[in-house]
Amino acid sequence: MKEFFEVLEHRRSIRAYQNRPLEPGQLDRILQAAQRAPSAGNLQAYEIVVVQDAATLHDLARLCYNQMFIAQAAAGLVFCADPARSANRYGPKGETLYAVQDATLAAAYAELAVAALGLATCWIGAFDEVELARRLKLRAELRPVALLPIGWPAEDPPRTPRRPAQEVVHVYRP
Repeated sequence: MKEFFEVLEHRRSIRAYQNRPLEPGQLDRILQAAQRAPSAGNLQAYEIVVVQDAATLHDLARLCYNQMFIAQAAAGLVFCADPARSANRYGPKGETLYAVQDATLAAAYAELAVAALGLATCWIGAFDEVELARRLKLRAELRPVALLPIGWPAEDPPRTPRRPAQEVVHVYRP
């Protein structure tokens, strides 16, 4: 297991995967990490769809605007917001924002767990939401917000540059 800041430093968006299955227990650990993410009011207003069959991964790749590397993955996790669950407590803001934040945080925790296990993923947010929901037979109230293909990396891309901290971080001084 990598040390946390080492995981952050070495995490990359990987778009090529080896033809190799995940090891027993790895997917469970990733899903457990996702469930440890904070959520508004601890409602956990999201659901995760696990996809492991090649045909469905291929279909998802096409629905992600032909990002066909997704079809190479050993598994895919689709993170769906559950707006109604959050709206019950928080009203419109829960419906439009908090549920999406909950699903996003769960996906981010999963992404870090993937990296910590020496596996690879790439955050996918570009997809045909309606068709993806139909293909996965999601309940009408669920909204897919992110897909993480997961597998063993078949590439080692260079670290991508980040904006300088002074452009991103602003310290408030009253």
